Amino acid sequence: MSCNNIELSTSRRDFLCNTGGGFGALAFAALSGQSLMAAGTKNPVADKIPNRIGKAKNVIWLFMEGGPSHLDLFDYKPAVNELAGKPLPDSFPRPVTAMGEANSPILECKRKWDRHGESGLWISDWFPHQSKIADELCVIHSCVSDGINHAGGVCQMNTGAVFGGRPSLGAWVSYGLGHESESLPGFVVMKDSSAMVVNGARAWGSGFMPSSHQGVLFEPGVEPLRNLNNPKNVTSKQQQGKLDFINQLNRRHYVGRESNTELEARINSYEMAARMQTTAPEAIDLEQEPEHIKSMYGMDQKETEVYGRQCLLARRLVERGVRFIQLYSGAGSKWDSHSNIESNHSRLCKGVDQPIAALIADLKQRGLLDETLVIWGGEFGRTPMSEKGTGRDHNPTGFTMWMAGGGVKGGQTIGATDEVGLYAVEDKLHVHDIHATTMALLGMDHTKVVYMHKGRPERVDLNEGHVHSELVSGA
Repeated sequence: MSCNNIELSTSRRDFLCNTGGGFGALAFAALSGQSLMAAGTKNPVADKIPNRIGKAKNVIWLFMEGGPSHLDLFDYKPAVNELAGKPLPDSFPRPVTAMGEANSPILECKRKWDRHGESGLWISDWFPHQSKIADELCVIHSCVSDGINHAGGVCQMNTGAVFGGRPSLGAWVSYGLGHESESLPGFVVMKDSSAMVVNGARAWGSGFMPSSHQGVLFEPGVEPLRNLNNPKNVTSKQQQGKLDFINQLNRRHYVGRESNTELEARINSYEMAARMQTTAPEAIDLEQEPEHIKSMYGMDQKETEVYGRQCLLARRLVERGVRFIQLYSGAGSKWDSHSNIESNHSRLCKGVDQPIAALIADLKQRGLLDETLVIWGGEFGRTPMSEKGTGRDHNPTGFTMWMAGGGVKGGQTIGATDEVGLYAVEDKLHVHDIHATTMALLGMDHTKVVYMHKGRPERVDLNEGHVHSELVSGA
C-alpha cells in the first residue's frame, strides 16, 4: 500500500507497538517534566545550570584505598600522644568500629610534625614532598562517611551509597559534561597493581545510567591498554575494513533495540576502540617525556615508579581532554592498617608522596592546575585507639581529604576533628557534600544534573549534599 507515492512497509504489529509506546512516552513526559521533542537528542549538559564557583574542566582523584591515617599525616593532635596507652576519655561517646576497638588504649603517633608553606599547614614527615606544595592544598579535616567497612566505604566514596548499584561520581561527571575527546574515554581508572579494588568495577560503574558513562580501566605497567596495536600480519587497511563491517552489523542489529543501553554501549565501545588505535598510542607513550620530567615523578626509583608513571599518564590524559581520572594507590585495601601501621604507611607514603607533589607542580607549570581539580583521600581514616597494639581501626566519623587546583583556594584548612581526631566537630563535610562540591567546582549545579530512573529524578548526592563554597573563597 502506498500514499503519495511513498511505500509503507510498517506491519500492523509495528504500528500498534509504536502507538502504544507513544502513549507511554506522553505519560513519562508528564511525570518527568522532560520534553518529548528533546528525547534522544538533548545533551545532559543542556540540563545543568552553571554554578559560578566552577573553574575546573577535569578531575584527578588520588584514591588511597584502605583508609590512610589522618592522625599520622595531616591532622596534628598532640593530645593523642599525651593520652597514649590510656583508654578514650569518658567524655567521648563510644564509637561503633569495624573491629570493635572502642575501648582499646590510644596509640601513640610516632611522626614528626611541622608547619609548612606561608599558610603554615601541619604535615607530618611521612609526606616531605607534599610539604613543599602546602600552599596549593585545601585540607579538609572534617570529612564524614557512613561506610564502616571497606566495601561500604569505597562504594559510598565513589557512588554516594554504601550499597552498590548507583552511578559513580566519574559517571555523573561524564553524564553532566559529556566527552571532550572523541578518541579517548571520558572516564579513566588506573590501579597500582594487579589486585582488584574492593567491589571491583562497580566502583567506577555507571549504575542505572547508560553504560557509555562508566570508567575504562587502564592496566598497570608499560602497556595500560592491551591489544591496542594491530598484529604484525594485519595492515591498517585490513583492520579498518574489519571494523567497518562489524559496525555495520552492529548498527543493523541495533535498529528496534534502541532502549538497550548495554547494546548501545557495546557498539560505542567498538567504535571508540577503533578511534583509540590512532590516538591512544601517542597519549600513553611516556617515552615522549623528557628525562627530567620522568625523574621529577620518581619514575627512576623503584618505590615511586608505578604511581609516578600513573600520575604522569594522568597529566597527559588531562591535556588530551579526559574528564575524570581516578588513580588507586594500594588497590585491594593495602592502606588498611589494623596492625604494623609504621611499616605499612611508611612504604605506601614513600610510593605516592613524590609522584603526587610532582603532579601538582607539573600541572601548575603548564597552566593546567587552575582547570584541573585534584582530590586526595581514602574511603575513611583511622581511629586514635589502637588495634593489636600497633595499628588503628577504621574511622568514618572524622577524617581528612584535600583538594587542590580547579579554583580551590590553597593553603587553608576546612573543619576540624576533636582533640584526638575521632569525630568531626566543626564544619562537617559528608561524602554527599564532597560530591556536590566537586560538581560545583566543575561548573555544575548538582541539583540540576538529574537522571530520570524509573520515574524518579536521581542526583549524585541522593538529595542530601550541599556545596561548600568556602573551598574557593577561603571565608
